[in-house]
Formats: sequence, C-alpha cells, structure tokens
Amino acid sequence: MLWFELAHCAGDDPHAAVRAFVDGLRCFTLAESLGGVESLIAHPATMTHAAMTAEARAAAGISEGLLRLSVGIEAERDLLAELGAALQRAEAVIDAAARRKQVVDA
Repeated sequence: MLWFELAHCAGDDPHAAVRAFVDGLRCFTLAESLGGVESLIAHPATMTHAAMTAEARAAAGISEGLLRLSVGIEAERDLLAELGAALQRAEAVIDAAARRKQVVDA
C-alpha cells in the first residue's frame, strides 16, 4: 500500500483533481478493501473518513487530495501506464483551476 496527495483547487471543488485521477482507471478499482490480488484505490476523504468533518480529517492528516493505492498482480507496465494517464488528467484539472483563479484575481 502507498499513499500520495493530489493538489486540490482552493475555492473550486476540492475533489475535482481526485475525480479526474480516478475517472478512466481500469486496473484500479475504487474500493475500501485490502488483502486481495486486485489493485485498488481509495479516497479516504469521501470513503473511510467521510463521516468526519473536514477539520477533523485535516487534524488526522487526511487531506482532500489524499489517495491510497493497493497494488495487485496486474502487469506492471499496465499499472504504470494507467497511473501516468491518471496523473495527466489530474494535472490538467489543477492547471485549469489555477488559470481560472488567475483570471478572477486579475
């Protein structure tokens, strides 16, 4: 298992980058389970820790952009290619939000 954080778009939907990352994943299943042979991805802020307030999650180190991966037995090249494409989708959303913020702030 590993975890990482995606930047979120302050003032915008804080989960937009997460949705962009998760949308289109085929090898990773969005689920709250461990110990299987399949690759899984979880977004604790909307899954395992959704009942907590945003402030309580932040105090516990659970950011809005935190994702947890459990890597299964799928082919390494397939997993890496899929994660690369997912990062590109998330980056596009983050960049677009930053451009919108610049226009609004100008």
